[in-house]
Amino acid sequence: MLVNVCLAKLHRATVTDADLNYVGSITIDEALLEAAGLLPGQMVQITNVSNAVLWRTYIVKGKKGKGEIILNGPPARLFQKGDKVIILGEAWVEARDAAKMSPTVIFMDEKNKITKIKKGWRPD
Repeated sequence: MLVNVCLAKLHRATVTDADLNYVGSITIDEALLEAAGLLPGQMVQITNVSNAVLWRTYIVKGKKGKGEIILNGPPARLFQKGDKVIILGEAWVEARDAAKMSPTVIFMDEKNKITKIKKGWRPD
């Protein structure tokens, strides 16, 4: 049996733009993707800390080192520049493997520069 797990978490990223006229998705800085082990096209859930809106979409790779977190298409009405968000990268894995997993958590500053990485982090 496959179960859906959280593979990685980008904790309190700052939205840098919201583009209503783009087809859809979320653009994420390539450096953040690499650190988290996330891939372009992978499904993610984004929660807006400001208003509790939850959105599910796929990743588009942004320019490395630019700190981009851009909500594209319809979520641009729900996520605004400057909002803090939590981005959860999803993966489908075998149940026996899921029991051994815990997400990599990426912490960042206001400009989306990585301040700390906790691999296989589990809350206390």
